[in-house]
Parts: sequence; C-alpha cells; structure tokens
Amino acid sequence: MNFIEELTWRGMIHQMMPGTEEQLDKEMTTAYLGIDPTADSLHIGHLVGVMILRHFQRAGHKPIALVGGATGMIGDPSMKSQERKLLDEKTLRHNQEAIKTQLAKFLDFESDAPNAAEMVNNYDWMKDFSFLDFIRDVGKHITVNYMMAKDSVKKRLSGESQQGMSFTEFSYQLVQGYDFLNLYREKNCRLQLGGSDQWGNITTGTELIRRTTGGEAFALTCPLITKADGGKFGKTESGNVWLDPRYTSPYKFYQFWLNVSDADAEKYIKIFTFLSREEVEELVRLQAEDPGQRPLQKRLAKEITTMVHSEEEYNKAVEASQILFSNKAKDALHALDEATLLDIMEGVPRYEVSRQAIEEGVKLADLLTDLAPVFPSKGEMRKMTQQGGVSVNKEKVTDPYAMVSADMLLNGKYILVQRGKKNYYLIIAK
Repeated sequence: MNFIEELTWRGMIHQMMPGTEEQLDKEMTTAYLGIDPTADSLHIGHLVGVMILRHFQRAGHKPIALVGGATGMIGDPSMKSQERKLLDEKTLRHNQEAIKTQLAKFLDFESDAPNAAEMVNNYDWMKDFSFLDFIRDVGKHITVNYMMAKDSVKKRLSGESQQGMSFTEFSYQLVQGYDFLNLYREKNCRLQLGGSDQWGNITTGTELIRRTTGGEAFALTCPLITKADGGKFGKTESGNVWLDPRYTSPYKFYQFWLNVSDADAEKYIKIFTFLSREEVEELVRLQAEDPGQRPLQKRLAKEITTMVHSEEEYNKAVEASQILFSNKAKDALHALDEATLLDIMEGVPRYEVSRQAIEEGVKLADLLTDLAPVFPSKGEMRKMTQQGGVSVNKEKVTDPYAMVSADMLLNGKYILVQRGKKNYYLIIAK
C-alpha cells in the first residue's frame, strides 16, 4: 500500500513538504502525531489523525503517538482565541493511559514488528529541561521574526483576540519544534503529521532540525474536517462526540454517524473507514440510485461503531434504534441498559410518579391520567385502548384497568407508554 496514494484518494492530504513522498518510498520511515491530553478520552475530532497513523502503519511505516503532557501544560495558540486551562502531572498521566487504551484499537503497539507503534509523552524530556538551557540550546536557533510570521501568532496579535498572547503561548511552537528535534535524534523520526492548523508548528520543527543537525525532516497535514452545511464537525447539542462510552454511549455514537448528510457521508466514509476505493464507489452508486435507503450512512455507522466500540455494541445500537419503530421490540427494550434507554428517549415527554404507588399496585387508567397525564381523561384512554392504540413497554394493552406493578419497570424505574403510532411517554418511578 502506498501511503500518499491512499491518503490522496481519501481526501486526507492538505499540505505536504517537498521530498516527503520520496522519503516514504525510500525506506521504512518513523512519523509522529501529537495528541492533546486535556481529557481522558479522545473525541471524533482526534480520529482523523488516528486514522492517518493507522494508514501509516498499514503502509509498513512506524507511527509514534505523542501525548503532549508538556505542551498540554502550555496550550497551543493555533486557531484558539483563548488560553486553555493547565493540567497537573497526575491528571496528565491518567489521561495518557486512557488515550493509549483507545489508540490500541487502531494501532499495533504490542507486536515485535519493526514498525510497531509507540507512545511517548513530551513531558518526559521537557520536565528536567531548565529554562536557561532551553533558551540557550533551542531558542537561539529560531528568530523572533520567523516565529512572528506564523499565522497562528499573527492571528492572535492582529487584534482579533482582546487578550493578546502570553509569552507562554508564544513559546509553544518552540516547544513543539523541540519535540520533533528530540524524536529525530532519539528515534530517527523524519516526519510529523497533524491537522492543517499545525503547519506552522510542524515546519518550525523541520527548521530547527535543519539548523541544529543539518538533517532533513518532513511535514504532512490533513484538512480540518468540516460539515457540508458549515457547522462544526463532531459537535452536538450536548457537546463533543467521545470515543469513551462513559461520555457518549455507543447508541449515540452510532446515531451521530447514521444521521450525517449525504454529502458528509460520502466524504466521511473515505476518511473514517478502511473500505477500499471500489467498495466506497459502489456505495456512492447505490446512494445515488436510492438515497432513501442511505447505504452510505448505514455502512459508515457500522464500520466506525464496530471499530471504536465492538460488533456487539454496534448490533445493540442497531436494535435500540429500531425500538421506537418496531412493534416486535419488547425483548430488545427489556435488554437495554439505562444509559441507552435514556438516550433513545431523549426528547420524549417524561412524567415522574411515586414509586410507592406502583409498588402497591395501581390501575393503568389511573396511572396514565391521574398520576401521569398521558391522556386527558379515563374515557379517552379506554377508547384508544379498545382501538388497539395503547402499548406499555412495547406490548399492546387490552385491559385499561390492568394492574401496573413494580416488576414492569424497565431498569427498575421506567415504563414506556405509546399512545397511537408516534406518541411516546416515559414514566419514571421515584
């Protein structure tokens, strides 16, 4: 597999330093990509870089994931209007381990292959580097004029930000540049990968390597992912879409990909899956023939949910997504965990009722009128029940005065009521 050719057809190359392709053709090459460790999970905004590392390893080269423990303590000014909050070492170490666990789903860290992936933390080589040593050994090689010319610096100094730019942030590109120099010396790392907003920082590294060692290093960036409608990729109303199920359930993760637009699905399936060019082209053809079937979105959601979570979680998410639309979903509903149940019922009207009332036994007609106003009157509730229009936990109700008891509670506290074809209500026993 040719790394550059693969990334090119997938639309994953933004800029590339001359000589990069020749270097990769010549020999197994080591490259690194920096990851911000400010949380103990990656989100889908990180996935582009992770996919590039995976393609790099598949092409026979050696990837290094650099967790920016030191740079995370500073804060990268690129594309930011404010400084970020700084983290302590204990938090950074915890985040690093959590991130490595996630990366292991994409990269081979464990084998004895010469191109096995490695993870490093720049805090390890920066923590004992004194300020005087740094400005003497590193700072003298890069001029202020060179640093000021970078877009990330110019933007912050141009008045777009009211706060200006601290010296801490101004020094960021030097610290990142030294990372590249250190990895060049210690691990023969010849290439840095990153998002297009990192071009200035990466080229500071190649320049530092050239000026201090006379050696040659390279840079390759990918485009920042956008949505066709101009909205920010990876953000939902509730925030980032995380890879950790504690923050974004597999069901919500699956739904995010399933609901992208046709234009975005065609772009994302190239970036976020390892399907071949022929498979992607066939899916694009099927989508054009019958957009209503949404083959691109379905395959995208399947591939990426399986990769990040598991095939089992993907299958659960598919089942869960059909619960509101299927009349045969009783067993699937009872098998749902609480987090997924609440995700599915997001936006569904909710009523809290006394748990004691349910434990003591309450008639369904009383529950759905007096305790939870699903129906305005018992007469209307009886009429719709007789017409077959009422279900409890996906089972049709035939007797409006049947007793409701605690053993009917989903996850020990919920009852799902359906009125008509499309109206759902969630009753919560408290």
